[in-house]
Amino acid sequence: MRRDHEIDYRIHGEEMQCVEIELDSQETVIAESGSFMFMDDGIEMATVFGDGSGRAQGFFGKVLTAGKRLLTGESLFMTTFTNTVPGKQRVTFAAPYAGKIVALDLMQLNGKVICQKDAFLCAAKGVQVGIEFQRKLGTGLFGGEGFIMQKLEGDGMAFVHAGGYILERELGIGETLRVDTGCIVAFTHRIDYDIQFVKGVRNMVFGGEGLFFAVLRGPGKVWLQSLPVSRLAARILQYGTARGKEEGSILGGLGNMLDGDRL
Repeated sequence: MRRDHEIDYRIHGEEMQCVEIELDSQETVIAESGSFMFMDDGIEMATVFGDGSGRAQGFFGKVLTAGKRLLTGESLFMTTFTNTVPGKQRVTFAAPYAGKIVALDLMQLNGKVICQKDAFLCAAKGVQVGIEFQRKLGTGLFGGEGFIMQKLEGDGMAFVHAGGYILERELGIGETLRVDTGCIVAFTHRIDYDIQFVKGVRNMVFGGEGLFFAVLRGPGKVWLQSLPVSRLAARILQYGTARGKEEGSILGGLGNMLDGDRL
């Protein structure tokens, strides 16, 4: 039996996805601020202090959970959406940028998933959104996610979002996967997360892939993204600020015209 609220869902779209949550009477879903898209008339929205799970006891318990959220770069507040009328009602949440939404059944994942800090989108009430400290110094310094990641605990449904295409891999005992440090979305709690130097001086200096790999070692399940939002932002910034190759040359604006760019 689940302790968390049991919700139904449907994911819509391809590149710009949204997730529609269906709530029975008195069921609640919690979500990050800014992810709400639309809801039926019978849904009541409320802003709560902390992670919205309802498990924190007393004022100091709520302050502690809110402080943990602040460490992961999230707001002190979470938004809850509750069906207050008889019958089923729906509320929909949208992804913040192009990518995929992944549904995680925490009951089937041994009650805990660790994910990148900005991945969480929404979850059934009762799911706790906390922090996970990286115990290894090297992983915290060079692992791409820092010392603090998000932790989702409970037995309900949770939804995370990441950029590009999301690939799911099941790793056996001792099986190892080397990953670009920015491409990790989430992994189950038995996965060992470490970092490894890229071998070869030429690879380090000229490879363009950085100095470190993230190393994920099984057993467990991992989710990887093809387009980290940091990589996307860096590429947009590069095109937005860099001068064209023809600027200042004898071609002047002619080269831009040939490339299809406007003068």
